[in-house]
Amino acid sequence: MAFRIITRTLFLPKSINPTFQNPNFSSTTCSNSNHLSNLFQRYGFPLSNLHDFFTNNQFLLNSSVSNVETSFKILSSFCSSNNFVVSIVNNRPRILELDFLRNWELGFSKLGFSDNNSFKLIQSVLEASRKFDLYPDDVLQCIKCLKGFRFTSATITRVLEEFPMIITMNEEQIWAKIEFLLGIGIHRSKIDSVIQIHPWIFGFGVVKKLKPLISEFTDMGFKPDEIRDEIVRNPKILQSEVGELSKCLRMLNSLKCRVPVKEKIFSDGAFRASYNVKLRIDCLHKHGLLYIDAFSVLWREPRVILYDLDEIDKKIEFLVNIMKFDVLCLVEVPEYLGVNFEKQIVPCYNVIEYLRSKGGIGDEVGLRSLVKFSRLRFYNLYVKPYPECEKIYGRFVDVKVRHGHPEGLWKLFKPPKYSDSKEDLKNIRSFMEQLR
Repeated sequence: MAFRIITRTLFLPKSINPTFQNPNFSSTTCSNSNHLSNLFQRYGFPLSNLHDFFTNNQFLLNSSVSNVETSFKILSSFCSSNNFVVSIVNNRPRILELDFLRNWELGFSKLGFSDNNSFKLIQSVLEASRKFDLYPDDVLQCIKCLKGFRFTSATITRVLEEFPMIITMNEEQIWAKIEFLLGIGIHRSKIDSVIQIHPWIFGFGVVKKLKPLISEFTDMGFKPDEIRDEIVRNPKILQSEVGELSKCLRMLNSLKCRVPVKEKIFSDGAFRASYNVKLRIDCLHKHGLLYIDAFSVLWREPRVILYDLDEIDKKIEFLVNIMKFDVLCLVEVPEYLGVNFEKQIVPCYNVIEYLRSKGGIGDEVGLRSLVKFSRLRFYNLYVKPYPECEKIYGRFVDVKVRHGHPEGLWKLFKPPKYSDSKEDLKNIRSFMEQLR
């Protein structure tokens, strides 16, 4: 056994040394890692994430700690917000390269940016410039171009915040979007407000997206003036994909629901109703439903179209996080999204949870029972037998039984009353005297 060990040691190739170490590892690298870790923590980075961060960004370990510290100081001078440095370095670590930041340290004075500018503006411009190797002169040229097209300072700021990619566009590309808006009938004085509301219009292709979208709206039967007015009111309509609103309008036309609900859906016109459907389809898809399932939910429960998006989000988050149902339950019970959250969903759930904790429910109560039971039936089943549940059910406990006829209708069936004449009174007296 000892002979084998000696032989293996003597004849082991040098490249397979048992004490082999990573050639990239050195005491200097280890020292850099410790100093960088302390530096990053001083600027608000959590210690738990630093190991993975340095592993994915090896250039930091090979950089001078003093240079990285200088980069942090320059970044901090751009914006005094506590979250600014952490956010921008996490999004774009290469922004810590000292040569890049030194160029921008001088460049911000040219652009007129200061700490008074928004956190988002400075971060967006720096990240886009780092990604495409742009310099302050490139941004300055873009700003001059936008001012030449008579955009206000507020609109230019908004564009740089939301769509910093505009820095990479030339004057012809910017003019193509303005020319499109003019071509669909939007007055020159309104283009500034349209762009300010939705700067991403600059990112849409005119030939491949915007013109086909307008053609689709025309094929749907909408007049040019109507299309123009809706775009001016809500420019985000141009963010729709070609074919989306057509499908939404077909679904609306096939609805089979109560007339008051349908009238309320179409109260602002078919165009706006179609876009409202698109927003709710996107909302349901965001929470995990397939598009075909989202259309099915809205078709079976059209009241969802009348609810705000925040209300829909609140209901779905309550369903998934509190009630612990899967979001796919909405396909089976779309009525959940149509009932009132505060008046029905929350109090009913609180009652069921209380009874479940006390062992008062033998069978599992599903989502369908919570939603489809009328208030009277739910009260009789789960609240009335347990007096303590009346406090949990709250002010909704005053459930009244509905009678066959509306209250007060009996008065219509009461025979009219006529005043008695003297002859009638005489006849009544004579009749009563006979009975004695």
